[in-house]
Amino acid sequence: MQSEPESPAAEPQNAAAPRDTRSLNRQILALAVPAFGALIAEPLFLLADSAIIGHLGTAQLAGVGISATVVQTVVGLMVFLAYSTTPAVARHLGGGRLKQALEVGRDGLWTAAGLGLVLATAGIIAGRPLLQALGAQGEVLEHATSYFVWSMPGLLAMLVVLAAMGVLRGLQDTKTPLIIAGIGAAVNAGLNFLLVYGADLGVAGAAMGTSITQWGMAIAYLVLLGKQFRRENVRLTTGWRGVREHLTVGSWLMLRTLSLRAAILATVVVATAQGAENLAAYQLTMTVFNFLAFALDALAIAAQALLGKELGARDLDQQAERDGVRHLMHRLIRWGLGFGVVTGLVVGFAGPHLGFLFTQSESVQYLFGIALIVVAVGQPLAAYVFVLDGVLIGADDARYLALAGLINIVVYAPLLWAVMHFAGGSTAGMAWLWVAYAGGYIGARALTLGWRIRSDRWMYAMA
Repeated sequence: MQSEPESPAAEPQNAAAPRDTRSLNRQILALAVPAFGALIAEPLFLLADSAIIGHLGTAQLAGVGISATVVQTVVGLMVFLAYSTTPAVARHLGGGRLKQALEVGRDGLWTAAGLGLVLATAGIIAGRPLLQALGAQGEVLEHATSYFVWSMPGLLAMLVVLAAMGVLRGLQDTKTPLIIAGIGAAVNAGLNFLLVYGADLGVAGAAMGTSITQWGMAIAYLVLLGKQFRRENVRLTTGWRGVREHLTVGSWLMLRTLSLRAAILATVVVATAQGAENLAAYQLTMTVFNFLAFALDALAIAAQALLGKELGARDLDQQAERDGVRHLMHRLIRWGLGFGVVTGLVVGFAGPHLGFLFTQSESVQYLFGIALIVVAVGQPLAAYVFVLDGVLIGADDARYLALAGLINIVVYAPLLWAVMHFAGGSTAGMAWLWVAYAGGYIGARALTLGWRIRSDRWMYAMA
């Protein structure tokens, strides 16, 4: 596993030297491709649980579904543990300060452990009332509670894994998270099968297996990072100052994430109002959109790591140095736009003919095809947004991202209202809903992010 970067990586590069385009392309691919693999591996945990539990019965699957949704939401809000750590570690690394980079990573790990302990304890205490409030009752509530409570021990480990991934990404290593995630997904599937059917533990066995696997992954990360801590004489203990810095940046990133989830939730509400067929088509379309987002997220992760390191290596008081940062940013944008054009063409031509793979309903297939055409047209714009999001996270410009997210919601809300009241259901409703989301909401994000990079102020966000 590539847990320890080569020693030259800790040396500040000759920032004034022109960047070779082919070298930049290799660096982007070296980070983005393994990151994409790791992102794909993570959802396999819940996919394995759903596949194994689905054979137990409908009540069991429904219970796991509602519990997993809550767990996913919590973990999604905690993703700042990776996003706040990556650029901070990368900037120190770019400046040749490997010890300080590892100290920032250590602080992130302690922050994750503290939050994980608090959230897991709260989940064990309040899990059942929360699931009841979300509508679970009877046999479904019993299975949901069992899965949720046994998932809580693994929540702490899951948050530590997020922080550890952020540290390694900042150290320009996305291969190790891919290896650990891939092994974890395979172990999780086998262990869950044994506990659910071999030990006859039902849904509790699936949660136990996942928790054990997550702890195994967390320990693997801690062992690998511990070697680097010892090599650089980094103390294992932390202080409130380091934790507070992570929480400050993290609070802004959490607000950013909340705005993204609020937009999706509002879109679901409108799709639901359009009827069952539109809702089904929306769900299928969003599944495809989310899969494409994994690849775009991989580019965003590469942007976080590379931009953070670049900003740490350069003297931003000099215009030539700032131009070097912009050169990297524009290269990342071109990669994103290129990917957006290619995936847009593939989805636009092939997607509308593949609805039969997901549903037997011809009307849902037709609506799905219409929505995918809109998604295909909007792919270059979505790619631009994802890359710039990664660029600004890499610059630690979390406050702007949070405030821009609120502005985007304000812009999007009237569009959704118009779709709900004037577009109706069926074909027109589905088409206009995705125009509002893929064009209106994503377009608003593109404008707010593009406005930020028009000057160099974003480069000083972490300074």
